[in-house]
Amino acid sequence: MKYFFVLLLLVACTCSTTQAQTVTKVKITEVVAMIDSATTPLVINFWATWCGPCVRELRYFEKVIQPFKAQGVKVVLVSLDYPDEFPKGITDFAKNNGYTSELLWLNESDPTYFCPKIDPKWEASIPVTLMINPAKKYRQFYNTQLLETQLKLALQQLVQ
Repeated sequence: MKYFFVLLLLVACTCSTTQAQTVTKVKITEVVAMIDSATTPLVINFWATWCGPCVRELRYFEKVIQPFKAQGVKVVLVSLDYPDEFPKGITDFAKNNGYTSELLWLNESDPTYFCPKIDPKWEASIPVTLMINPAKKYRQFYNTQLLETQLKLALQQLVQ
């Protein structure tokens, strides 16, 4: 019986650490460097916990992308939340919603500075998604919430 409880404790600890999610603070130059140095298909979604369309989109975002990860697609979720939400509010939100993708928090406050560095068409609204595939020289910016069917189609175009 003693060994059963030890085993149960080990399993519980392992599960809780695999569910842990961290958020990394970055500047826009670091995001741009990530884009410029990507060697595999990359999906970057800009969102915030307080943004209704973002939250609706993220509900299916990771589920739809999951099969594409086997094709080398990397997903990065870049939070544009207010500084007082970093890191706990963002981490709690991600954990409560089961997000497993890499989480970044953009430590910038001037959208007129950082938006054009991602795409000149970015009008400072969220959610937005950037998809790139360096092997195909493919780059597509979505300046709106993607519906589930739109996201599936966009991902197919990314990897084909």
